[in-house]
Amino acid sequence: MYRFLLTRQWVILTLVGLVLIPVMIELGFWQLHRHEQRVARNNRIERSLTRPPVPVTELTAPGREVPSDNVWRRGTARGRYDVKGEVVARLRTDNSGKSGYMVITPFVLEDGKAILVNRGWVPADAGQREFPQVPAPPSGTIDLVGRLRADEDPGSGIRDTKGLPPRMIMIINSRRQGEQLHRPMLGGYLELISPAPDGQPQTIDDPDHSSIGNHMAYTVQWWLFSAFVPVGWVILVRRERRDQMAAAAAAAPKDPKDPADPAGSTTTAKPEPEPKAEAQSDPEPKPEPQPKAGATAAPPASD
Repeated sequence: MYRFLLTRQWVILTLVGLVLIPVMIELGFWQLHRHEQRVARNNRIERSLTRPPVPVTELTAPGREVPSDNVWRRGTARGRYDVKGEVVARLRTDNSGKSGYMVITPFVLEDGKAILVNRGWVPADAGQREFPQVPAPPSGTIDLVGRLRADEDPGSGIRDTKGLPPRMIMIINSRRQGEQLHRPMLGGYLELISPAPDGQPQTIDDPDHSSIGNHMAYTVQWWLFSAFVPVGWVILVRRERRDQMAAAAAAAPKDPKDPADPAGSTTTAKPEPEPKAEAQSDPEPKPEPQPKAGATAAPPASD
């Protein structure tokens, strides 16, 4: 009845279904983990942004990576900008998604250490290979507040292009810039929050920490797909069996004694008996009228 399942076509179809089921289940768990990571990231950013600012030297140190709990924390610093070490990071977008540069300026603290400060975004009016027009930073000793970010590296998804024009970089990395400036550089960098007077580069907004994306929807989608595979396989098997049974019934010889097939019936219909003709009886002779009493019979006619 189900011998067709052993054919090459059905064996291949069954094997493909058996492979797809665990793959789809695994893809569902992958999307679920991404959802959980996104939620955890949003919670971490929210906690960091709501905590009170502290001196940046309490959040990071020279030559060290920024702890994950301190990323996005607000740090304060007092010192002055070192314009001589200023560079721009290429292919960066502003708050509306327009491409341009980020202005990266070392900020020298009162103890002689320095930290990179992302002063904000400027447009690439002259193209991506011409140094843009960058407003000069405030001079003298100032106090600033910024969000602490971890150093970027080639593994963070940013292509580290070589052979760039002078004072242009692709990734913001405190260790690289510290080696070029020959100055102890705190790990990570600050995204400037304040002061941000008019005429300065456009500061960066707080990161989005409310959106969770579509990862949970994709999780449900992949798991539904994994459930549809066996259901679809059963439907196809039942349809194939029904089609084969119908084809076998159509090809089978007809039974001549089958009363359902009038063409194959050999029974001869008996002719209906003709109605017998009714015997015609002679009509009864009518009685001759009798002469009435007292009447005289007429004499016979004479010749």
